[in-house]
Amino acid sequence: MPRLVMPALLVLVLLAGMIPRATGATEAMDTSREGVFSIKQFGAVGDAKTDDTAAIQAAINKAAEKGGQVWIPPGHYLVAGSLQVKPGVAVVGAAVAPQFIKPLLGTVIYATGGRDKEDAPALFELGDSSAVQGLTVFYPDQKPTDIHPYAWTFHLQGGDNTVENVTLINSYNGIRVGPESNVRHRIRSVYGCTLRRGIFIDNCSDIGRVENVQLHCHWWSAPEVGGNWEPVFKFMWENCEAFVFGRTDWEFVTNNFVFPTNIGYRFIETKNGACNGQFCGNGTDASQICVQVDQIQPMGLLLTNFQMVAFNGTDPTGVVVNEKCGGQVRLVNCNFWGFFRHIAVLKGHSYVGFSDCYFSGWDRNKEGLPAIDAQAGRLQVMGCSFDANLPGVKLGPKVVHAIVSGNNGQGGVRVEDQTGGKAIVHDNEMPPAK
Repeated sequence: MPRLVMPALLVLVLLAGMIPRATGATEAMDTSREGVFSIKQFGAVGDAKTDDTAAIQAAINKAAEKGGQVWIPPGHYLVAGSLQVKPGVAVVGAAVAPQFIKPLLGTVIYATGGRDKEDAPALFELGDSSAVQGLTVFYPDQKPTDIHPYAWTFHLQGGDNTVENVTLINSYNGIRVGPESNVRHRIRSVYGCTLRRGIFIDNCSDIGRVENVQLHCHWWSAPEVGGNWEPVFKFMWENCEAFVFGRTDWEFVTNNFVFPTNIGYRFIETKNGACNGQFCGNGTDASQICVQVDQIQPMGLLLTNFQMVAFNGTDPTGVVVNEKCGGQVRLVNCNFWGFFRHIAVLKGHSYVGFSDCYFSGWDRNKEGLPAIDAQAGRLQVMGCSFDANLPGVKLGPKVVHAIVSGNNGQGGVRVEDQTGGKAIVHDNEMPPAK
């Protein structure tokens, strides 16, 4: 008898039913699994017109009974209120990575709440062990030429909460951690435009992480969202503080970038205290001030492999250490270029060190300004390159002690020492003989 040959396609279909489903991001789409709840099951519409706040919150409340995932499938979901992401709940959209500047694909939240009320509840309020992943947030009522304040898009408090693979089209305030007590926040792979503040961290007592956050005015440039990047560029360099750190212990900040900004990275003291942390591989471009240190913990701040560019405003500066700062600030293998007035202005009674750094593009107005203007505190400049035939370091009379050693430069390394014998200046490349 002739053998019956089963069509190959039918074989594959039958076998597919016998093979276990892959784990990972694809599981979020399988709402037949226990602990995964689609917002469509709770009445969400996703037409960008119907308010889906209550439906999404109902799904979160259900998932919170035992802990689980809330699945938001592709669509445009209007949220006019605030969503409380409860402990043990992950709100998951369709994106496995941040989206390109032609936006509004996949899972998109149309946020309208919190307009003109910065202290209103955030769009997403995250508690312990909660997460938001894989979605885009767009504020449809925000206009490039009529920018209004809004509440935060994300607010994290408690322990071990996560925001990742999220795109922010035009948030006014991006992600806030604290001032409530918190530990081990994870902010990863967040791309987009934040107009006034990008990331603000406070009252973290144990090792938060901010990784691969890219903030850029171009995310609000696409015609699909009525974008126009030129007025947004101006608003950001006049107003945006991209990464702000209050009290946080052992903060790890890696591979983050902003363009443009008023202040790229700012370190402040709140009622909870100040920061200590490691900042590696970060960048800030089209800045007024790249790094501003108002206060830091005594054990201090480590800035490694930074790239800093400033050219906006009347006084573009790489690093400013202000009068009240008393901790230590160390910069290693950092590059500065652009159109600065000064590379660094040091006013505090702190310890500041530059090692293996590259300086260029200062004294933009031809005022005869030095790259580093040390007005107070203690300073070390060692193994650095000054790539301009301009004054290098000025040591003011209030400097307690300084070491300027082993540096070279296009026009030598010119040091103006007003310390009255409190500085060690040696082994630098000499300026050419006149």
